[in-house]
Amino acid sequence: IYLYSLSLADLHALAVGNSPASLPGHAADGALPPAFVVERSLRQLVEGKDPEWCSTFLGVRDADSTIVGACGFKDEPAEGCVEIGYGVAEEYRKQGIATTAVSEMVRIAFDRAGVSAVLARISPDNIGSTRVVQALGFEAGGTVIDDDGEPLVQWFMRR
Repeated sequence: IYLYSLSLADLHALAVGNSPASLPGHAADGALPPAFVVERSLRQLVEGKDPEWCSTFLGVRDADSTIVGACGFKDEPAEGCVEIGYGVAEEYRKQGIATTAVSEMVRIAFDRAGVSAVLARISPDNIGSTRVVQALGFEAGGTVIDDDGEPLVQWFMRR
């Protein structure tokens, strides 16, 4: 797969429930980023945050240009650490897509100045995502409780 960066126009289209005309291919069911991710990206961009850290990527299959998932950085780095999020359409899971996308996001993060760690917060019940970060060498840190009261294990990849 390769990562396609959504433009501001793409994000605005998704925010109002439209499929952007400029997408690189057909989106599988459940592959596009959820509304809260699009809204967060737009809010951060309006606040003047760096688009390289606040936009969203689509995971596109090379073979047929099918959009199979979405991923991105959740905000600008803080104290050398940047958090990532990702998802893959259900019918395309267990094919190494998330592993490839997360690996590429780690590469992008470490290629930029000032980033020394990448963070993924994962529900202990999400076995698939846990396997992804374990396969890539992330190390488990403590557990935090998110805004919805859900416990999340913090997984870190350090440079």
